[in-house]
Amino acid sequence: MNSHSADRKITIQLEINKERYERDILASDILLDVLRDKIGLTGAKPGCLNGDCGACTVIMNKQPMKSCLMLAIEAIDSEILTIEGLKNTPIQRAFVEHFAFQCGYCTSGFIMICQALLLNDRNPSPEKIETWLSSNICRCTGYKEIEKAIYSVIELLNIKNQTNQ
Repeated sequence: MNSHSADRKITIQLEINKERYERDILASDILLDVLRDKIGLTGAKPGCLNGDCGACTVIMNKQPMKSCLMLAIEAIDSEILTIEGLKNTPIQRAFVEHFAFQCGYCTSGFIMICQALLLNDRNPSPEKIETWLSSNICRCTGYKEIEKAIYSVIELLNIKNQTNQ
């Protein structure tokens, strides 16, 4: 048996939402399945499973990642943030306040892409917001409510920034 066989079980440690998890996985396990099935964090959703819909988006080292497209072993030594780690944050509250959801299946992915954008740019242009949102697909709702949510957080961040100066 090849030592790099996809059927080989390995033990990995992952840092997710500032907590360490140690799990036995197959080398071929994708991060999405490990999050949901081995750790119990079900906020990242299995949508298209080919990276198009963005329902499985997580933030890894401040960058949005489609967890269906990467192996869990690629996430070793990275800081992973899932929707469960954004409880009671401004972006989560803004989505609720602006009704930026309908069925809700893709909502966690949209919240994650918005959070990643704001981690990388606290005052993104409308074009940049549109570009980042285009990485996720929703068939239930328009993107206007999502844009209202992200603009409200940008305004909040700018107010906080002004009061801290």
